[in-house]
Amino acid sequence: MKKLLMALSLLSLLLCCQPESAVKYVEQRDGRLWLDGKEYRYVGTNFWYGPILASEGQGGDRQRLLRELDQLHALGLDNLRILVGSDGEQGIATKVEPTLQKAPGEYNDTLLAGLDYLLMEMGKRDMKAVLYLNNSWEWSGGYGYYLEHAGLGKAPRPNEAGYEAFMKHVSQFASNEKAHQLFYDYVRFIVSRQNRYTLLLYKDDPTIMAWQIGNEPRAFGEEQKVPFTRWLREASALIRSLDGHHLISIGGEGIWGCEMDSALYEQISSDPNIDYLTVHVWPYNWQWARQDSLLADIPHACQKTADYLRPHMEIAHRIKKPLVIEEFGFPRDGFSFSPSSTTHARDKYYQYIFSLVESEPAVSGCNFWAWGGEARPRHEQWQVGDPYMGDPAQEQQGLNSVFDSDTTTLKISYSHSELVKVSEIAKKVQ
Repeated sequence: MKKLLMALSLLSLLLCCQPESAVKYVEQRDGRLWLDGKEYRYVGTNFWYGPILASEGQGGDRQRLLRELDQLHALGLDNLRILVGSDGEQGIATKVEPTLQKAPGEYNDTLLAGLDYLLMEMGKRDMKAVLYLNNSWEWSGGYGYYLEHAGLGKAPRPNEAGYEAFMKHVSQFASNEKAHQLFYDYVRFIVSRQNRYTLLLYKDDPTIMAWQIGNEPRAFGEEQKVPFTRWLREASALIRSLDGHHLISIGGEGIWGCEMDSALYEQISSDPNIDYLTVHVWPYNWQWARQDSLLADIPHACQKTADYLRPHMEIAHRIKKPLVIEEFGFPRDGFSFSPSSTTHARDKYYQYIFSLVESEPAVSGCNFWAWGGEARPRHEQWQVGDPYMGDPAQEQQGLNSVFDSDTTTLKISYSHSELVKVSEIAKKVQ
């Protein structure tokens, strides 16, 4: 063990001593993403549960993790969007557990080791991680957790009180300074971390592509737009002060998450510390496709998607920053949760999104929601002991997950991941 630690220490020293140009960080310039002197364009996936799977505690399964990473890498899905960790108490049916941040300043070291291990194994495969630090929704704590510890009480659970009551409560986050400071303490702790396996500081690890302020951060109200903008600006400036190597993005849905205000979206995206724009697209959730007509509604869903993405691409072009479609999903045929059901409608929708990454200069990449891999649903609602898959604890298990048995979806994903790397856009700038 002593010899191993010495070898890792030497490796870390060698990496740290490399000239800046030799370390392969993803960069942004001229409205494009770049890696190792070439335009970086990708098809990836959401793998939010990666650090839990990589741990040696509750929910951990490192052998499964290695198999999943090998399969993702073989498919060319080398960009993974990952939740750093869940917040708060456990034992809540609609929330991810185990939690990383049990209380302010109290961290689950087993899960921190899981995050370290995940980044180490991704680095071995030349994969890139997008790590999000917060969440506006209930399934990992986030806004509600910080407000609770700022003295505003527990957030109403959407399953019982409804999302309107939940959103009204968490709208207080945008202007709550104490909640912000608790979050900033967490940001400092994570971004300044050293990986126990590679001995690299996170800020020096080229496996990380970007830090994200949160998953779908929202103002949750007209009156909160100004403090929301101020908070995002403060958070991005803090991350930049801690890490000068990695990209920073907001992690938002786009105009949908900005009270349908395109000017607000352009304003927060124009922050000089924000390197690229993000957008999420949910045709079924946004009622662009009906549960009983998923395949028939694909043309309408694609047209509505095009209409929604157009102003985002225009803004990206105007402010000279790339755009990433980092969340999109579509239910299985017949609105089934079973891995044995077909995915004809989903495949058509995925193909449409992938084609945009190939053909649109403003779009640098995409991450579908979400990777389920070899997991299989045991219950419609996630229960402790069930395998982790793409659907978080508050959603029906199997709703949006892509399983390793979804051969048609995987074939499309692989073919497009290869095409994106050699797209006409990429060729023109090499």
